Amino acid sequence: MDVENLLAKVADNLSVRRAFGSAYEKDGTLIIPVAIVAGGGGGGTGRNQHGAPAAGPDSPPEAPATEHDATAHDGKAQDSGRTEAGGGFGGLVLPSGAYVVQDGQVRWVPAVDVTVAVLASLSLVRMLARTWTRHRSHRRRR
Repeated sequence: MDVENLLAKVADNLSVRRAFGSAYEKDGTLIIPVAIVAGGGGGGTGRNQHGAPAAGPDSPPEAPATEHDATAHDGKAQDSGRTEAGGGFGGLVLPSGAYVVQDGQVRWVPAVDVTVAVLASLSLVRMLARTWTRHRSHRRRR
Protein backbone atom coordinates (compact mmCIF):
# COMPACT_ATOMS: atom_id res chain seq x y z
CA MET A 1 0.00 0.00 0.00
CA ASP A 2 1.44 3.37 -0.95
CA VAL A 3 1.54 6.39 1.35
CA GLU A 4 -0.94 8.44 -0.71
CA ASN A 5 -3.57 5.72 -0.48
CA LEU A 6 -2.97 5.31 3.26
CA LEU A 7 -3.33 9.05 3.92
CA ALA A 8 -6.57 9.13 1.91
CA LYS A 9 -7.99 6.38 4.13
CA VAL A 10 -6.85 8.19 7.29
CA ALA A 11 -8.47 11.43 6.12
CA ASP A 12 -11.71 9.58 5.41
CA ASN A 13 -11.73 7.95 8.85
CA LEU A 14 -10.82 11.10 10.78
CA SER A 15 -13.56 13.42 9.63
CA VAL A 16 -16.69 15.03 11.00
CA ARG A 17 -18.72 12.70 8.76
CA ARG A 18 -17.74 9.84 11.12
CA ALA A 19 -19.47 11.56 14.05
CA PHE A 20 -22.38 13.35 12.39
CA GLY A 21 -22.49 13.02 8.63
CA SER A 22 -22.19 15.74 6.01
CA ALA A 23 -23.74 19.20 6.12
CA TYR A 24 -27.29 19.25 4.81
CA GLU A 25 -30.19 21.60 4.14
CA LYS A 26 -33.80 20.95 5.08
CA ASP A 27 -36.75 23.31 4.81
CA GLY A 28 -34.47 26.30 4.19
CA THR A 29 -32.29 25.55 7.22
CA LEU A 30 -28.61 24.70 6.71
CA ILE A 31 -27.07 22.43 9.35
CA ILE A 32 -23.27 22.26 9.52
CA PRO A 33 -22.00 19.58 11.94
CA VAL A 34 -18.83 20.17 13.97
CA ALA A 35 -16.66 17.57 15.69
CA ILE A 36 -13.42 17.36 17.64
CA VAL A 37 -11.02 15.24 15.61
CA ALA A 38 -7.68 13.90 16.87
CA GLY A 39 -5.44 11.21 15.53
CA GLY A 40 -1.93 9.93 15.27
CA GLY A 41 0.09 7.20 13.73
CA GLY A 42 3.50 5.89 13.04
CA GLY A 43 5.43 3.41 11.06
CA GLY A 44 8.87 2.19 10.33
CA THR A 45 11.11 -0.28 8.65
CA GLY A 46 13.81 -2.54 9.93
CA ARG A 47 16.38 -4.82 8.42
CA ASN A 48 17.07 -8.35 9.55
CA GLN A 49 20.80 -8.89 9.07
CA HIS A 50 20.53 -12.62 8.34
CA GLY A 51 17.84 -12.35 5.69
CA ALA A 52 15.43 -14.45 7.75
CA PRO A 53 12.30 -13.37 9.58
CA ALA A 54 12.94 -11.84 12.97
CA ALA A 55 13.28 -14.50 15.65
CA GLY A 56 10.62 -14.59 18.33
CA PRO A 57 11.12 -15.85 21.88
CA ASP A 58 10.00 -19.39 20.96
CA SER A 59 11.84 -19.75 17.65
CA PRO A 60 15.00 -21.83 17.39
CA PRO A 61 18.28 -19.95 16.93
CA GLU A 62 19.37 -19.40 13.32
CA ALA A 63 22.68 -20.58 11.97
CA PRO A 64 25.01 -17.64 11.31
CA ALA A 65 25.20 -16.52 7.69
CA THR A 66 28.44 -17.36 5.93
CA GLU A 67 30.31 -15.27 3.43
CA HIS A 68 29.32 -17.78 0.74
CA ASP A 69 25.59 -17.08 1.42
CA ALA A 70 25.98 -13.37 0.61
CA THR A 71 28.12 -13.80 -2.51
CA ALA A 72 26.67 -13.85 -6.01
CA HIS A 73 27.94 -16.02 -8.84
CA ASP A 74 30.13 -13.15 -10.07
CA GLY A 75 31.84 -12.82 -6.66
CA LYS A 76 30.16 -9.55 -5.57
CA ALA A 77 28.46 -9.37 -2.18
CA GLN A 78 24.67 -9.29 -2.33
CA ASP A 79 22.35 -7.57 0.12
CA SER A 80 21.17 -10.58 2.09
CA GLY A 81 19.23 -8.52 4.65
CA ARG A 82 15.45 -8.60 4.56
CA THR A 83 13.49 -5.41 5.09
CA GLU A 84 10.46 -5.59 7.39
CA ALA A 85 7.91 -2.78 7.60
CA GLY A 86 4.97 -1.97 9.81
CA GLY A 87 2.76 0.83 10.97
CA GLY A 88 -0.41 1.80 12.68
CA PHE A 89 -2.81 4.63 13.26
CA GLY A 90 -5.55 5.56 15.66
CA GLY A 91 -8.01 8.36 16.01
CA LEU A 92 -10.87 9.84 17.94
CA VAL A 93 -13.85 11.75 16.57
CA LEU A 94 -16.26 13.31 19.09
CA PRO A 95 -19.36 15.26 18.10
CA SER A 96 -19.15 18.82 19.37
CA GLY A 97 -22.30 20.44 18.01
CA ALA A 98 -23.70 22.04 14.90
CA TYR A 99 -24.08 25.46 13.34
CA VAL A 100 -27.67 26.09 12.29
CA VAL A 101 -28.15 28.74 9.60
CA GLN A 102 -31.76 29.89 9.28
CA ASP A 103 -33.15 33.13 7.81
CA GLY A 104 -29.67 34.69 7.68
CA GLN A 105 -29.06 33.98 11.39
CA VAL A 106 -26.41 31.57 12.65
CA ARG A 107 -26.70 29.85 16.01
CA TRP A 108 -24.62 27.21 17.76
CA VAL A 109 -26.35 24.06 19.02
CA PRO A 110 -24.01 22.01 21.24
CA ALA A 111 -24.10 18.22 21.19
CA VAL A 112 -24.55 16.94 24.71
CA ASP A 113 -23.47 13.36 25.29
CA VAL A 114 -25.20 12.37 28.52
CA THR A 115 -23.07 9.25 28.94
CA VAL A 116 -19.81 11.21 28.85
CA ALA A 117 -21.23 13.84 31.23
CA VAL A 118 -22.36 11.19 33.74
CA LEU A 119 -19.05 9.29 33.57
CA ALA A 120 -17.08 12.52 34.02
CA SER A 121 -19.24 13.46 37.01
CA LEU A 122 -18.80 10.03 38.61
CA SER A 123 -15.05 10.20 38.07
CA LEU A 124 -14.92 13.61 39.73
CA VAL A 125 -16.97 12.39 42.70
CA ARG A 126 -14.71 9.34 43.06
CA MET A 127 -11.57 11.49 42.94
CA LEU A 128 -12.95 13.90 45.56
CA ALA A 129 -14.03 11.02 47.83
CA ARG A 130 -10.61 9.39 47.55
CA THR A 131 -8.87 12.69 48.35
CA TRP A 132 -11.15 13.29 51.34
CA THR A 133 -10.56 9.74 52.65
CA ARG A 134 -6.79 10.05 52.35
CA HIS A 135 -6.87 13.44 54.03
CA ARG A 136 -8.90 12.03 56.97
CA SER A 137 -6.64 9.02 57.42
CA HIS A 138 -3.57 11.25 57.27
CA ARG A 139 -4.99 13.53 59.99
CA ARG A 140 -5.70 10.50 62.25
CA ARG A 141 -2.07 9.34 62.06
CA ARG A 142 -0.77 12.62 63.50
